[in-house]
Amino acid sequence: MTDARAQKLAAPVAGRSCDRCTLCCKLLPVEELAKPGGTWCQHCEPGTGCRIYAERPHACQVFFCGWLINGEVALHWRPRDSRMVLHFQPAQNRTVVHVDPGRPDAWRKAPYHAELQAVASRMAEGGGYLLLVCGTNHIMLLGQQEFPLGRVLPSDQIHYTRRPGAAGWVYDVTVKPGDAA
Repeated sequence: MTDARAQKLAAPVAGRSCDRCTLCCKLLPVEELAKPGGTWCQHCEPGTGCRIYAERPHACQVFFCGWLINGEVALHWRPRDSRMVLHFQPAQNRTVVHVDPGRPDAWRKAPYHAELQAVASRMAEGGGYLLLVCGTNHIMLLGQQEFPLGRVLPSDQIHYTRRPGAAGWVYDVTVKPGDAA
């Protein structure tokens, strides 16, 4: 199942709603609108909602943040409180955490940092990874290790390998331009 299809089939967890949270309208890129991540959508009324909701792009129609659709995600991850939007991407075996550029250190604060490291460790064991996106800056988390990637384009391919080391896994990370994949 594609991520878009999985997102479309998703429904909000009972008792959860966007309720004036519009952070996804700021943090996520929307190709159909040529809107980069980390900037407010021209059609968003922050704290209220989308002014073109009935005609919003397909990407917006099918997106539901991880906090909204996954009851296992703790309440403190609510985007308007945490300043982060979780985006589960099972087809790529990754979780993307979009961090508000106005609060770039939000993910380093407790309890988020420890929880992200735990998720990153589990994902790495299963061949996946956790990607933090703050504007154009990307950081990959693999277990307890951080890999600053800088700017990563949607067409770029992120690859990593691991090998045993004296203190656990040693990771090597590369980003290949989309045309070189």
